[in-house]
Amino acid sequence: MGPLFRRSLRFIGLLSFAALLVPSAAAAQEQPRFLMDEAVEFDFTPLVLGELEVAQAPSDSQEPGTDNQPVTVTPGESASAEDASLAKAAQNPIASLISLPIQWNSTPNSQWAPNVLDPRAKHNQTQNVVNVQPVVPFKVSDGLTLVTRTIVPFISQPWARGTNIQAMGDINPSVFFVPTLKGNFTVGVGPTLIIPSATDSRLASGRWSAGPTGVLVYSKGKVVAGGLINNVWSFAGGGKNDVNKMLIQPFLNYNLPKGWYLTSSPIITANWMNEDNKGWMVPVGAGVGRVFKLGTQPINTSLSAYYNLVKPKIAGETLAGDWTFRLQAQFLFPTGG
Repeated sequence: MGPLFRRSLRFIGLLSFAALLVPSAAAAQEQPRFLMDEAVEFDFTPLVLGELEVAQAPSDSQEPGTDNQPVTVTPGESASAEDASLAKAAQNPIASLISLPIQWNSTPNSQWAPNVLDPRAKHNQTQNVVNVQPVVPFKVSDGLTLVTRTIVPFISQPWARGTNIQAMGDINPSVFFVPTLKGNFTVGVGPTLIIPSATDSRLASGRWSAGPTGVLVYSKGKVVAGGLINNVWSFAGGGKNDVNKMLIQPFLNYNLPKGWYLTSSPIITANWMNEDNKGWMVPVGAGVGRVFKLGTQPINTSLSAYYNLVKPKIAGETLAGDWTFRLQAQFLFPTGG
């Protein structure tokens, strides 16, 4: 996990930035979908959580990361103090810290389709989405840092006859321009892009989409509050359905001794093209996490559960399960102090 790995992550970050600036004109063509051996026109993409951008809860107001300086490990620092410092930095989605989060979201008791299309469909399947999302910062100047994040989802989607679709979803790169600020506030704004890269057309809109994204963090003491927001609109591609989706992620952290912390970061989404209930997904819940070292490698882990209070409707039915469970392991790469 040395300089070569860090250079690889920076290369991924550069590719993300380039993809936002110069998107290809090619787009995946949406193929006919089939239900019980008959072609149907039906959009299943509201069920695919892999499209959602996921942020970590932000950091407390500590020296590393408050003014967006590179996060360092200080020689001679106690293990507990180092873990606590890294935990705070890891929770900031726009901190100057190279990291590689791998996040698993599981929603049991889901239904693959409304009964109007499949009378035998029941809430007896599980949707799983694993997001690999490297975060790579670039210091542009003393007053500005560019933070790239690319979300690559791998999806196991319930389908007909009790089967599952196993595929990579649409890739979502984002770039945040983070000015150097003193005090309790950190802000980052920039563009986000949805690339129609899904390997199975049944899980993709087939459309290029883009829009603005932003993060605002207020931190004081051990309590942190803030939020992330974005909205994307389709602008190109061969898919038949336009895309207009919003994401809001409020977050709250309470940092404890020895790298432990309590966290809540529900992902609230709306699909404005959904005629039933605008495709609202509103979860509520919380979890616990801790930073520890495996050998010399710092790792931030967390486990949380969210009750889906409001769920998207398709053909008048809610298909997602009542609970979503989130497990994450985030590999951290601070610089030497």
